[in-house]
Amino acid sequence: MSSSTVITNIATLVTNDPSSGDSSPLGLIQDAAVVIEGDHVAWTGESSKAPATDNRVDAGGRAVLPGFVDSHSHLVFAGDRTAEFNARMSGRSYSAGGIRTTVAATRAASDAELEANLTRYLDEALRQGTTTFETKSGYGLTVEDESRALRVAAAHTDEVTFLGAHIVPPEHADDPAAYVALVTGEMLDACAPYARWIDVFCEKGAFDGDQARTVLTAGKAKGLHPRVHANQLSYGPGVQLAVELDAASADHCTHLTDADVDALADSSTVATLLPGAEFSTRAEWPNARRLLDAGVTVALSTDCNPGSSFTSSVPFCIALAVRDMGMTPDEAVWSATAGGARALRRDDIGRLTPGARADLALLDAPSHVHLAYRPGVPLVSGVWRGGERLV
Repeated sequence: MSSSTVITNIATLVTNDPSSGDSSPLGLIQDAAVVIEGDHVAWTGESSKAPATDNRVDAGGRAVLPGFVDSHSHLVFAGDRTAEFNARMSGRSYSAGGIRTTVAATRAASDAELEANLTRYLDEALRQGTTTFETKSGYGLTVEDESRALRVAAAHTDEVTFLGAHIVPPEHADDPAAYVALVTGEMLDACAPYARWIDVFCEKGAFDGDQARTVLTAGKAKGLHPRVHANQLSYGPGVQLAVELDAASADHCTHLTDADVDALADSSTVATLLPGAEFSTRAEWPNARRLLDAGVTVALSTDCNPGSSFTSSVPFCIALAVRDMGMTPDEAVWSATAGGARALRRDDIGRLTPGARADLALLDAPSHVHLAYRPGVPLVSGVWRGGERLV
């Protein structure tokens, strides 16, 4: 028999279920408690009404919210791009080509080195409240290197994405069509067993709309569901393609036409915004307010990668979204939890209601608003994943 635990004396509990708490999207409960049985949430409500349990944790008047769902990261890599970052902060503009530096380092690394790097950043993210993460390949760009990247990732998460179509590698620079054929043929065959998703960088300097459609359609035929790096550096077809193919998410969404916003609003495709990338590249911020006001479902994620967003901190991204993208603290927290779950088409995470996974974060603060109110402060003081306290 699994034991039960009540976390009580919670100042503010974020459930992300309006029917469980107040009528807001966060479903807030004040002076709350949450009961964990095994790996799931069994009960939420006012502390005074909590049922008897085997164990008791006193939250000490602090806030509890669902564990963050980081639905976009690139954690299987080697090396770093310090020199590139330094140059960019000195005036050089960001472009898609810098990825090649990481490709060279990743190809040269052993499996053990790649896994050690991955687990380092996973531990770092966990300490900051991330309990679910998606991660991608995309720094190997050969059949062997892409498949081993996914094999390493699949040992740590179910949310694995094949991103062979990240850029055209140097050895195929003169024949990108041959590389697309490789990605959709032998590489896809080798990688599909390890992945749930397929992604493509649809951008100038990477893959155009026709190439991206070819890649995503081939992935769907193999049972992989699409995600799209869309409209990050310029206007383009990425968002429309994502909606057309029922992609779970269109990620970045910085340069959008009114038609792009309307298409997202009328679809089940989530707009995943990645403010760490704009922070690290001094680029134009995505307009979250425009998307939210149009009725688009928005997720927030880190885009943790060594080139354009080398942060594993969802709280940092929440603070950026509130400060620079027009989001309220409530909207940013929802997008980093329930929004991330929507971007992964999951309903068992991103919320704290009976039956959900017991993934939650305890803040050293009385309210979730402190995530934006106190940027840069390590507020996460406890993390449970699947009912087990890990931090």
